[in-house]
Amino acid sequence: MHLKNIEQRTQWVKTAARALGFNFCGISKAEFLEEEAPLLEKWLEKGMQGEMGYMNNHFDMRLDPRLLVPGAKSVISLLLNYFPEEMQRIDAPKVSKYAYGTDYHLVIKEKCKSLMEKIGGEVGEVAGRCFVDSAPVLDKVWAKRGGLGWVGKNSNLINPKGGSFFFIAEIILDVEFQYDGPIRDYCGTCTRCIDACPTQAIVEPYVVDGSKCISYLTIELKSELPVSYQNKMDDWIFGCDVCQDVCPWNRFSKPQEESAFENKNGMLEWNEKEWMEITEDVFSSLFAGSAIKRAGFKGISRNLKFIEDGKR
Repeated sequence: MHLKNIEQRTQWVKTAARALGFNFCGISKAEFLEEEAPLLEKWLEKGMQGEMGYMNNHFDMRLDPRLLVPGAKSVISLLLNYFPEEMQRIDAPKVSKYAYGTDYHLVIKEKCKSLMEKIGGEVGEVAGRCFVDSAPVLDKVWAKRGGLGWVGKNSNLINPKGGSFFFIAEIILDVEFQYDGPIRDYCGTCTRCIDACPTQAIVEPYVVDGSKCISYLTIELKSELPVSYQNKMDDWIFGCDVCQDVCPWNRFSKPQEESAFENKNGMLEWNEKEWMEITEDVFSSLFAGSAIKRAGFKGISRNLKFIEDGKR
């Protein structure tokens, strides 16, 4: 073992994470999430997951990383900024900023694998797994425990130095480190996210009814959009950034530095007419490596029509 000193090991892994482009790295002890267990159960019982049936699966695994990685001792949480330098034109149907460039799953998974390899090279043989929305892991909870921010009233992780436009990833592994502790909640009396949500999805501070969230409606919901949401979608066709855009902490957002997240298909310049006229072949070609393919041509077409119908 090259790094026997736990303090050295911890500093080394954080430096290695930064060298790979991650903006923040925090580490917490792999243990059962006792505080979150009843909250998750209550959320599921109320049906706030909507048609996201996978949220009902692996309840125990979501709460205990040692069930995902036997012998796990640590959860390394990593943040990668995606706040863009250039935005969409204002007269176009809206796409969430995280989907402007290459699908983040592909980009971050590679970085995590590289970090795992580096850890193995320094520490010796390790057992661990990387997670980027790919398994039942409560990523915001672990990032909070790792001191990377607090979970705001809109249920997003908010970093005091950079806001909330970050992807979150985890490496769960059987290596001990010095553990970071959570920081305090700085939302205070602010309710901007709650007041601004077009569909009133933030049903109370810190509780988001996923089945009402525009991100869920435009991506996860596969059936027809409920008529009750006509004219409440705020022109979003993939995801939604409203609760982040109004958050005062995002005045600290800085343009991301990952070239893969830059928009390269010209989508930012499209107007409403160009979106409405897109064909399935063009869609498949332009969004092959994009997170937007998750909604598919059929889903995006449905969302565009729903918005258009509301204007008639």
